[in-house]
Amino acid sequence: MRHVITALVMNEPGVLAHVANMFSARGFNIDSLVVGRTEDPQLSRMTIVVVADDRTLDQVRKQLAKIVTVVKVRDYRETPFVARDLMLVKLSASPRTRSEIIELAGLFRGHILDVGHNSLTVELSGEEDKLDAFVDLVRPYGIRELARTGMIAMARGGHAMSLAGEDSDGTGSPTVAAPPIAQSSGRPARVAVKRVPTQEELEATPPG
Repeated sequence: MRHVITALVMNEPGVLAHVANMFSARGFNIDSLVVGRTEDPQLSRMTIVVVADDRTLDQVRKQLAKIVTVVKVRDYRETPFVARDLMLVKLSASPRTRSEIIELAGLFRGHILDVGHNSLTVELSGEEDKLDAFVDLVRPYGIRELARTGMIAMARGGHAMSLAGEDSDGTGSPTVAAPPIAQSSGRPARVAVKRVPTQEELEATPPG
């Protein structure tokens, strides 16, 4: 069964490697893993889709929480959520088939990003099933190139995953910067602080 997990992690080098190595070392199967910035420049947000039973999912959560650079972990097993995937697909398009592909893209609320002499590039976002259905329909035209971001997810309603304690309920309460949060392993999470390079380091850095 596929499960969606979201983790807030410190925005610093090596965090993605730590998480990926944890999954690899313990044989957990990652279906997709997406990392992106958040509203807090010190934090990144990981959305991880794993194929596992409930027992394995609990192990994944516990192991993630033990990583020092992971601030908070949440799974959407019993929480309503919205999820989206983004896809760019380049299709072969002759003058005869071009209008058919454009019509299909419009039906799926896609956007034509680029038009070549014999190709079209389509941008499409939505649930994974929607993107899979579009790929199946346009495959006969000839797929030259395809790239997908993987799933990103967020809980429905007013609940928001943030650094300040428990999930916010969207009531408008002010959010303040939180001190380092204790992990389940008892170790404090570090606050990521960007180091300012010295003048000597700047002078030694080659142009560009």
